Amino acid sequence: MPWLLSKKRRQSPSSSSSGQPWAATSSSSASQLREQGLGRLHRAAARGDLGWLRRWRWYMKVVGIDRPDQEMRTPLHLASANGHADVVRYLLRKNSQPNLADSFKRTALMKAVQQEQEECVAVLLEHGADPNLADADGNTALHLAVLSKNTAVAGLLLEHHAKSDAQNQWGFTPLKLAALQQHEEIVECLVKKAAVRHAQGQWERTALVVPGSHEAHLEEDNLRLQEELDRADVE
Repeated sequence: MPWLLSKKRRQSPSSSSSGQPWAATSSSSASQLREQGLGRLHRAAARGDLGWLRRWRWYMKVVGIDRPDQEMRTPLHLASANGHADVVRYLLRKNSQPNLADSFKRTALMKAVQQEQEECVAVLLEHGADPNLADADGNTALHLAVLSKNTAVAGLLLEHHAKSDAQNQWGFTPLKLAALQQHEEIVECLVKKAAVRHAQGQWERTALVVPGSHEAHLEEDNLRLQEELDRADVE
């Protein structure tokens, strides 16, 4: 299903062990962003060089703490994607804006979610990062957490009022994506924390019946989740 990939991924497709193209949205090897063409400020943020940033704070004032690179990424984008939580905190304390978007309309929060940088996700949310902004494909941070199969990050986003019923440009909500990919733990997390109150229509309920499995415990889980959604529709 190529429509689940970002525009950047469609240009550089990659495969996953599951054979499902949507599962290839992030990887640990991809988290080390290329430094070629980056300025000094962006390189320091990407490397997590907090000492350099402190020594050259006057330089940040001159060029601007949120100065974008060629892909419209700020230093906060790079620090977040590479998991440098101390640098993320420092930049935010120096008034870096957490909701600026790169050329693919992805914020620092989205980059941290994609690369499964849980601590950076928590720091960004605590400093006002908006979990409901959408990228160029209409995916929110919660969509990206589902695609990354990260229940902990999805839980953090839900605690900060991420919308589980937000639709991307193909009409898919995070709950639908989780069900289609058979991520039972994330489905249950979404249902318990948010989706029960926002379940919409027969498509959503049908999506919860995960296809391709006849295991008894999975069927029981699906029935229980279906009952929760049905009760929500009555309320």
